[in-house]
Amino acid sequence: MAKLSEKIGYGLGDFSSSMFWKIFMYYIMFFYTQVFGLTLEDATLLILVTKLWDAVSDPLMGVIAARTSTRWGKYRPYLLWIAIPFAVCGVLTFTTPTFGYAGKVIWAYCTYVLMMTVYTAINVPYGAMLGVMSADSKERNIFSSYRMFFAYAGSFVSLMIFGPLCNLFSSHNNLTSDGNIQLSSEPQAWQMTMIVVGSICAIFFLLSFFLTREHVKVDNKQTENHSSVGRDIKLLVRNAPW
Repeated sequence: MAKLSEKIGYGLGDFSSSMFWKIFMYYIMFFYTQVFGLTLEDATLLILVTKLWDAVSDPLMGVIAARTSTRWGKYRPYLLWIAIPFAVCGVLTFTTPTFGYAGKVIWAYCTYVLMMTVYTAINVPYGAMLGVMSADSKERNIFSSYRMFFAYAGSFVSLMIFGPLCNLFSSHNNLTSDGNIQLSSEPQAWQMTMIVVGSICAIFFLLSFFLTREHVKVDNKQTENHSSVGRDIKLLVRNAPW
């Protein structure tokens, strides 16, 4: 029977993921068009390109993670390896450089594509980790329940603190006459806010690594004998739902 600390630890991983994901969903277009300085057309194309890249990077990361073998397991090490890059890329994505427009476009593509790549690099193994945390299907369901609870909690917390943090780091008060918070358009306020959020996410990913274990061992040699990267890709191409 898994310890409560391990269930909480697993949930903390999705707490971190959901914090970043909600910020991307709710604020990335506002940031690129109202703070960073991109046109709506360029910002929309940027988002489209990153989504197309996701369609390629997700299965590739699955192939890589499935063939990983360390003393910590197959999937859990990525929580340790990618936690800090995850936070750093988040900060860089919400950083506005003092470039001309073309330079800003290049910066936006490089940082956002890198952010989505790092997001995939930690979340695909994290999701796959559920299958090796317990051989008991009922216990895996419990782990999954903890994961979903913390995912909703992370979404709530990110939306609750983002506006006030932007206002805190802004050089002027962004409260409207009716007491609501109006998002700051100052680049440094967004950067500082993401430093705080990214730090929280990195800490929780690291806690997720230290509090969890992979209890089901998978034989990498057996996997390699019966599969290959080329065969995996062929199966994906032939998979109609995918």
